[in-house]
Amino acid sequence: MARRAWLDGLKRLHDQRRLWAALAVMAALVVALGSLASGSAMPSRLPWDKLNHFIGYAGLAGLTGLAGVRLPIALLLVVGYGGIIEFAQLAIPGRSGGDWADILANGLGGVAGVLLLAGWRRLMRD
Repeated sequence: MARRAWLDGLKRLHDQRRLWAALAVMAALVVALGSLASGSAMPSRLPWDKLNHFIGYAGLAGLTGLAGVRLPIALLLVVGYGGIIEFAQLAIPGRSGGDWADILANGLGGVAGVLLLAGWRRLMRD
């Protein structure tokens, strides 16, 4: 009985698509602002740079999926967005955009985000 109530609560949270859409847009803006800041505005050394990329894009993919976008499409959108951001950095003074390791971390984060959301949805179905 308690498990059912817990799952019902997760389902209600999952179904708040407007909330998730607003959070996805805000997350995309935060990623863009952080990614497109000039080199002089960035810390000299960011710890765990690739992990930051991974977590940011995992969150963005999960939020996009929660907003109601089908998971394969959410993944494509997030990976495409990450690629665009990386290449947009080429025009930013002091930034070295187009880093394939960053693009890989973004993509792997996106995959992790949609897989986690798919797992959550499967848990709610059982």
